[in-house]
Amino acid sequence: MRGEQLSCVIIDKLPFAVPSDPIVAARQRHIEEQGGSSFYEYSVPQAIIGLKQGLGRLIRSTSDRGVLAVLDPRLADEDVWPVILAELAALPHYFQCGMISLGFFTLESAVTA
Repeated sequence: MRGEQLSCVIIDKLPFAVPSDPIVAARQRHIEEQGGSSFYEYSVPQAIIGLKQGLGRLIRSTSDRGVLAVLDPRLADEDVWPVILAELAALPHYFQCGMISLGFFTLESAVTA
C-alpha cells in the first residue's frame, strides 16, 4: 500500500530463525566450528533481512513515511540494537532511526498514578 493507507508496521518479536530447524542448526554449527559467532554472523543478519522486508511494506516510494515499531523487549537486553540500527539507518529514505523506551503498566497502575 502506498501513501497514508499504511503508516505503521508493528513487529512484536525480532524475526530470528528457529535454531531447531535442521538447516539453521547446520549453518550455525558450521560458523561455530570455524570459530565465529553464529548469533552475530547468522541470526542477527537474518533478523535484519526480516526487518527490512517489514520496512519495505511500509515505505514503497520516496514520498511514503511511517513508523516501524519493534516491540521486542530483547532489544533492551542485547547488544543487537546498535547493529540493527546501523543497518536500518544505512537504507535510503530513512532520516531518523532511534530507540524509544516505554514502560508497560497495567490499567490499575495507570488509574492510581
